[in-house]
Amino acid sequence: MDVVIREAEASDEGAWRRLWAGYLAHLDSTVPDEVTAHTWARILDPGSPVFCRLAIADDAVIGFAVCLLHEGSWALTPHCYLEDLFVDPASRGRGAGRALIEDVRALAKARGWNRLYWHTYEDNPARRLYDGFAPASGMVVYKLTP
Repeated sequence: MDVVIREAEASDEGAWRRLWAGYLAHLDSTVPDEVTAHTWARILDPGSPVFCRLAIADDAVIGFAVCLLHEGSWALTPHCYLEDLFVDPASRGRGAGRALIEDVRALAKARGWNRLYWHTYEDNPARRLYDGFAPASGMVVYKLTP
């Protein structure tokens, strides 16, 4: 399966919301509809520090990475926090998660960001993927230097 990664566009809202609902269900969590709508609006706002990269395969959106750029007290350039990463369960194991992380990592390097990092649960099976990028800290925080 060829996976293409690209920026989210307004026309992707339905596909993103479907995956977002699956992500929340996977986490056994809920987010009020107004928060979901606000998150999508920030993703589309070029002035927002929130952005979303989508994984596309066979003309379908199969995954996303929602990220947040922020300043830090230990660096001159922004940090990128990969806040949400999700791949449709039917498409897992085909490289979409890795492609999303590699894409954000390449953006970090190209744009001069100081760090790409994320958090996860200690028992998350996706740690097999994450551990291939960087060792986990004692806080289960992953950090990459682009």
